[in-house]
Amino acid sequence: MAERSRIAIVTGAGTGVGKAICAGLVTAGYSVVMAGRRREALEAAQREIAGAEASTLIVPTDVTDPASVAALFAAAKQAFGRLDLLVNNAGIGSPAVPLEEIPFAQWQQVVATNLTGAFLCTQEAFRIMKDQNPRGGRIINNGSVSAYAPRPLSAPYTATKHAVLGLTKSTSLDGRAYDIACGQIDIGNAATDMTTRMAEGVLQANGTVAPEPRIDPRHVADAVVYMAGLPLDANVLTMTVMATKMPFVGRG
Repeated sequence: MAERSRIAIVTGAGTGVGKAICAGLVTAGYSVVMAGRRREALEAAQREIAGAEASTLIVPTDVTDPASVAALFAAAKQAFGRLDLLVNNAGIGSPAVPLEEIPFAQWQQVVATNLTGAFLCTQEAFRIMKDQNPRGGRIINNGSVSAYAPRPLSAPYTATKHAVLGLTKSTSLDGRAYDIACGQIDIGNAATDMTTRMAEGVLQANGTVAPEPRIDPRHVADAVVYMAGLPLDANVLTMTVMATKMPFVGRG
């Protein structure tokens, strides 16, 4: 596999926003390590992305498992020698049920994937980025508009996305000493399988059910490519990319 100028790892790369981000980075000239739980989904995504077979490496990964995460970063370093960009994109939601009925195991799974997974990947990225030459790199976390305002019946997801914002800020602060920049992209209704139900109608804060507009995930990918392309002395700490008419801005 030929080396390219910049090396990226993207988690949750097999579908949806992650796949779109991989496509955008490949087009921008990155070599991309595509990480996700299911090899078949990663391989299907690789086939769909123009030029990906020559510029991507597939590494099946469980971001909730420290050993699996360590193996991912070891594979990236062995293949490419360095790491310029980590996109912490892997994430899951939970069923919309009353807070008091959420099973503990469901809570743990969402926290492990959305928060602990991002933390484990960030740790491994720090270990590579602080010691490589040239030093440094960039980390971009997939937050959500749920990092600022909840949907009804979404406590596990909302809690983790608020926590990811805290992780982003701590990473940005702690990374200064090593030329590691960290920012967060907060997405409002990208059109993926995860948000299909929104087009049909979802519960609103006032108790009504209403459809919500969605946006093409390529707009999110374009934003990530922009953030990633900045020099390391500049950083987008947070960026919100959302459907213009979604009911996020306003009073519920």
